[in-house]
Amino acid sequence: MKLSAFHFDLPDELIAKHPAEYRDESRLMVLNRKEQTIEHKQFKDVIDYFDDGDLMILNNTKVFPARMYGNKEKTGARIEVFLLRELNAENRLWDVLVDPARKIRIGNKLFFGEDDSLVAEVIDNTTSRGRTLRFLYDGSYEEFRQKLEDLGETPIPKHLERDVEEEDAERFQTIYAKEEGAVAAPTAGLHFSKHLMKRLEIKGVDFSEITLHIGLGTFNPVEVEDLSKHKMDSEQMMVSEATCEEVNNAIDNKRRVCAVGTTVMRAIESTVSSNGRLNPYDGWTNKFIFPPYDFSIANAMITNFHPSKSTLMMQVAAFAGYDFLMKAYKEAIKEGYKFSTYGDAMLII
Repeated sequence: MKLSAFHFDLPDELIAKHPAEYRDESRLMVLNRKEQTIEHKQFKDVIDYFDDGDLMILNNTKVFPARMYGNKEKTGARIEVFLLRELNAENRLWDVLVDPARKIRIGNKLFFGEDDSLVAEVIDNTTSRGRTLRFLYDGSYEEFRQKLEDLGETPIPKHLERDVEEEDAERFQTIYAKEEGAVAAPTAGLHFSKHLMKRLEIKGVDFSEITLHIGLGTFNPVEVEDLSKHKMDSEQMMVSEATCEEVNNAIDNKRRVCAVGTTVMRAIESTVSSNGRLNPYDGWTNKFIFPPYDFSIANAMITNFHPSKSTLMMQVAAFAGYDFLMKAYKEAIKEGYKFSTYGDAMLII
């Protein structure tokens, strides 16, 4: 398929700037692939589509406060530093993005905090905006990580076009987040409240967890018309033996297996055997899913409404069916559904 096939016009007012007041009261569009029907619900109604023995797979990654602001030595210019990943804990080396990048060269030093208690030296260029930083800090590794935590802020997406607010620290995180390492939230999971999860458990719905640490590569624009030429950035992921056992057991028993989010779908499709079984895995994935694609594990999916021409939208189109998804997006715009990170949800069965 071609990139241009995934273009649609989205009015600015349909990009959610803030989350719904209550997590499970965002809107939910339900797509039934077999019947080709579309229903309009609230997210908490998701419980009506699952039964005893059905399985939901969650991404338990935890967002860390990745966006920091420092000052360049001598000039004092304010520089945004976005932490991407730790390269070496002992030497305190990190892959980061800097903005404005033209001002930051190898050898420059950046000072963080009102007391300049944290210093970083630029030791390499990685991409146009990418740099490798060596942090200089007098203290233990634990104290250093705490310092990053204290100086960082919740990395809400730039397209929200607003400053970080107090509620973001809680709401840009799933309630089941455990494994720190993501720079963006697995947005489908943001709709789950403790109360809803308890109700699902009482109904007999099971939960399994995988970990996929979302990087900024997920949001990189696709710049080639031929989708087969697009390369995804690698992201770290882990699927345990226990999760494989639970998922494979649900498949054997012909239960509904629901991937909660595009990151879960990418992870499970990255480690599936030819006979449709989920395998344990600890490593990296750069899997890019777009139509046409045969899915092996999940037969249901929860996701958000994604931006035009995004890799996220392409994956959902592969699962829902391209024509059906385009019809659903058209209806979503007509009905005023909210798009993006803090937007409304879709259940595809």
